[in-house]
Amino acid sequence: MSDLEFVKVERDGYVALVTIHRPDKLNALSAAVVRDLMMAFHQLVFPGDGERPRVVILTGSGEKAFVAGADIGEMATMTAAQAKAFADAGHRLGALMESAPFVVICAVNGFALGGGTELALCGDFIYASDKARFGQPEVKLGVIPGFGGTQRLARRVGLGMARELVYSGRLIDAAEALRIGLVNRVVPHADLMSKVREVAQEIAARGPVAVAAAKRCMLRGYDQDLVNANELEAAEFAVLFGTADQAEGMKAFLEKREPSFLGR
Repeated sequence: MSDLEFVKVERDGYVALVTIHRPDKLNALSAAVVRDLMMAFHQLVFPGDGERPRVVILTGSGEKAFVAGADIGEMATMTAAQAKAFADAGHRLGALMESAPFVVICAVNGFALGGGTELALCGDFIYASDKARFGQPEVKLGVIPGFGGTQRLARRVGLGMARELVYSGRLIDAAEALRIGLVNRVVPHADLMSKVREVAQEIAARGPVAVAAAKRCMLRGYDQDLVNANELEAAEFAVLFGTADQAEGMKAFLEKREPSFLGR
């Protein structure tokens, strides 16, 4: 992935680290950054002859920002058609992250404002540094969130809280983000990446086919009624009994040893 200008991708076994690297702009999301992220995730989902990761960690470079927001200098001159194309690109990226057959953990190491909060919401869950800040301040600029903030934020923290944050443009610290359920855990800044890597390795050791199935069930079933969502779960549960990983996992349990999952 050396052709990516603003994104770095590193592999450590079954865990991949994707770092947004535009430190001079606090990793702000320009069209080029969104394009690079799309390419990086597409190559991780479809690795060709390589092996797909089981967990991807997404973070920002530097000590100050995950993503400080969208690139306002670039957006200020956009026409309505260009703004729609930019929003569509952000939505395609979010959909790819959500549908990816691996877990995406967002390690928010600083400011995650506007598009930064929206990008973090596309991951499966968020771990935040105690220095992190979140918010949807778009109304201060005369616009609204364009990468899914009006939708994913409400699904994560509830409609009332999302309305307050979006309408006011207010920023919140990591402790408040934890209290309202936006993030899963707050970690001392210096310990963030080591803690996220620890959790990533723990998940990567589980049955990858099963984890991917669980992700599909939760994503597809969340907005369905309970009867249909449970039918979806039962179908996915049954399919797993035709996999090598199910046979290995149960055999290992009965033999009182750690399983060796192959991802099939």
